[in-house]
Amino acid sequence: MKIEKDTVVTMRLRVADEKGQLIQDGKAPVSYLHGGHGNTLPAIEQALEGKSAGEQVNLVLTPQDGFGEVDPALLRTIPKRDFPPGVKVGGELELPGPAGEPQVFTVVKIKGDQVLLDGNHPLAGRTLRVTIAVTEVRLASGEEVTHGHAHGAHGHHH
Repeated sequence: MKIEKDTVVTMRLRVADEKGQLIQDGKAPVSYLHGGHGNTLPAIEQALEGKSAGEQVNLVLTPQDGFGEVDPALLRTIPKRDFPPGVKVGGELELPGPAGEPQVFTVVKIKGDQVLLDGNHPLAGRTLRVTIAVTEVRLASGEEVTHGHAHGAHGHHH
């Protein structure tokens, strides 16, 4: 079966940065509902369109095709005295974003009495090398299409 709209794709996804540092090892299979449902990056969907189980795809995703450029408006420094106790570097904090909507920020650094926060995706601004091994392709169920995501062992669980 070929990958097309409303098929569920199970794959092993290996991701490394531009320096070859491994981000995701590709050992655990993941599944997604293909066809514009917003379950993976458009560049990945485009590269997999028409492929079958057993095929492999290698991609280089620029920031524009991946997780975007770093948005300086999502970099914040706040006084440590305004910082909730117990949150450490790598922790997350929800604050109003640039337009006032809730935004998750990651604690990047605590330096003296200042805390540096970053609301960008952790892979923003990075070029990624992606290897995808397609392990299974099947028709999505009506429920999966209605819900907009894959169900089952490697997809979403309710």
